[in-house]
Amino acid sequence: MEITVEGKYLMYKGKPLVRQGNQICYGSMQDEYVMYLMILSNKEVEVGGVKTQVPDRVIVQILKSDPTISPLERMVKQFDKKSLYDAFNDGIDYLERLLSK
Repeated sequence: MEITVEGKYLMYKGKPLVRQGNQICYGSMQDEYVMYLMILSNKEVEVGGVKTQVPDRVIVQILKSDPTISPLERMVKQFDKKSLYDAFNDGIDYLERLLSK
């Protein structure tokens, strides 16, 4: 059974990057692994006189993309970071290492 989703997505390094609320998914389901990020909390910062919310705690999970195995077996790696930048950057590094094997 092949699962497909119709529509256009933001692409980064040739892979879809999809955000819904506090959840971000990066990667193609045709690859063996994908990255999932969940923003757990935000903090308010002021930049140029404008206050905005930025993530300050993010959980990163590297998951097997096989939908036939249980969610616990799908998780390959999990860690948390203090910023979205660090979470995304470190997650991509780990994901690319796994996909290059």
